[in-house]
Amino acid sequence: MEDGKRVVTVSALQFSCTDDLSTNLATAERLVRAAHEKGANIILIQELFEGYYFCQAQREDFFQQAKPYKGHPTIQRMQKLAKELGVVIPVSFFEEANNAHYNSVVVIDADGADLGLYRKSHIPDGPGYQEKFYFNPGDTGFKVFQTKFAKIGVAICWDQWFPEAARAMVLQGAEILFYPTAIGSEPQDEGLDSRDHWKRVMQGHAGANLVPLIASNRIGKEIIQTEHGKSEITFYGNSFIAGPTGEIVATADDKNEAVLIAKFDLDQIKSKRHSWGVFRDRRPDLYKVLLTSDGSNPSL
Repeated sequence: MEDGKRVVTVSALQFSCTDDLSTNLATAERLVRAAHEKGANIILIQELFEGYYFCQAQREDFFQQAKPYKGHPTIQRMQKLAKELGVVIPVSFFEEANNAHYNSVVVIDADGADLGLYRKSHIPDGPGYQEKFYFNPGDTGFKVFQTKFAKIGVAICWDQWFPEAARAMVLQGAEILFYPTAIGSEPQDEGLDSRDHWKRVMQGHAGANLVPLIASNRIGKEIIQTEHGKSEITFYGNSFIAGPTGEIVATADDKNEAVLIAKFDLDQIKSKRHSWGVFRDRRPDLYKVLLTSDGSNPSL
């Protein structure tokens, strides 16, 4: 709160990962502390930051990196950190749940409390991003989390390409959207660079829903030994924070560590969102076609 206003300061972190867990956790903690020193209340760390993005390969041994949600040592460490600093931290991790595996995120509140789990809904499968080998489709549905500072929606990487996910979270009351990410070059096509497309899609989500949006991506070159030889991805960073009209208010480059910071007046944004009319004028009765895969027989 500032002078009776609900003002929140958000942060997106960006760094390169190694194949050493302790190094990556130390880097994440160092940058969380740096964001806190800059006044951040909610701090987003990138997707699967505990190690290399292993989904470049289909390897059985990588399943050993998965751990159960309850008692997860990285989550416990981040709970202690969040409580010490009084900040909210969404924490991405590779989850094992009996014989199922998920690409998951847990939201840690400013007192260190575990507010719950979201499991990635949209699972990609393409050269360099072979997530379907490792992850079951998420079964939590899109969720929002009431934190100390704001009601937030958190989805993961490939989810960010789907406007339905962003709208579902905002319909449930999300005031800010967060997307931890791991995206970069395409091993099958050196000429394909998706970074601007990636940004514009999420800027559209922010503008269409009149909410701020935060995206955190990794940087650096990662080489993974696959069943067909080595695969290489250069992650392009460009982490950013967008305002409620889709405007970029803070952005990182494609090579350097970053701690992005932006401040938003949530009550002012709420008034603008309500007065703009996009939620007043929605026609859910006409959207049944969205429940189909091919647009036929929507049973309107």
